[in-house]
Amino acid sequence: MKENEIMKMLYDVQHPAKGDRNIVELGMVDKIDIDGNRVTVTLAFSKHRDPLAEYLIGSTKAALVRHIPGVEAEVKTVIRDEAAKKPVGLNLGLEELAGVRHIIGVASGKGGVGKSTVAVNLAVALARLGYKVGLADADVYGPSVPKMTGTEGAMPEAYKDGDKEVIMPLEKYGVKWMSIGYFARPEQALIWRGPMACNALKQMILQVRWGELDFLLIDMPPGTGDIHISLVHDIPLAGAVIVSTPQAVALADVEKGVSMFRNANVNKPIFGLVENMAWFTPAELPENKYYIFGKDGGAKMAEKYGIPLLGQIPLVQDIRESGDAGEPVALSSRPDGEAFALLAGKLAAAVK
Repeated sequence: MKENEIMKMLYDVQHPAKGDRNIVELGMVDKIDIDGNRVTVTLAFSKHRDPLAEYLIGSTKAALVRHIPGVEAEVKTVIRDEAAKKPVGLNLGLEELAGVRHIIGVASGKGGVGKSTVAVNLAVALARLGYKVGLADADVYGPSVPKMTGTEGAMPEAYKDGDKEVIMPLEKYGVKWMSIGYFARPEQALIWRGPMACNALKQMILQVRWGELDFLLIDMPPGTGDIHISLVHDIPLAGAVIVSTPQAVALADVEKGVSMFRNANVNKPIFGLVENMAWFTPAELPENKYYIFGKDGGAKMAEKYGIPLLGQIPLVQDIRESGDAGEPVALSSRPDGEAFALLAGKLAAAVK
């Protein structure tokens, strides 16, 4: 193996937030050391540490393993212009969460039930009630917070505070927002294995300067996978809210979510269930309710498991249009907006 051959292999490692330019073009490959079958690549980061550092480290190692059978691959990092420093790692602790009173996961057993819509509007509704609120978009494979809040294209500021790198959340509608979607193009697929996704997610939460918050909502990915396990073990969750629709196929997956949070190794309280798309109300017939996904399925499930039914959110066109426009419906005083205000009040009461 020669250094130039390895350099060519690293052209495969593209930076999602840099127009898919690779780490060689970006000048990030600081040094390549070859010792028999062991290859060590040192990546150089600027003084402002890249929020996607762990993804780039993992992708670099994967490229070496893919191209060189049996290689012993190692990836180190240095901060450019600070050569005297040792290679740095994540250096993540819970310091940035010290001012957060309640961290609440918003979860769902399956996708497609409107979990992110509920999370975003719940955050806005809590802020309108006077609480200090933040939301971390932990759905790393399908981040939707930038679209729903009209913050697409924004880039959070990152800077060095002593020996620690911190990221400043975006603020809009009285809520502090953070999402992996801010660091990749909207059409960019983040092809991550579980450990890489977990590391990126922890950066999105633990390196963010949240400040003083009453509530930090975490929009969790659907299902009950390794990201959820990582979250509940590494983040001091106060508990969770579960979102579902009334139909049987969605409620069957709610049972899995309830079981996960009540598992002895997780053991986090469930503050309640939110039944989304509880009924359909057309704009021209505001008094009518059509139970197109079934009636009161969420209420029955909540009763079965002894958890509160925090709210029933109707399926109305305004919610979809507001989300697409980046203006959460919870900002309005219409009945659909009031449904989220009622939900926020019940959650605040349940947490206290």
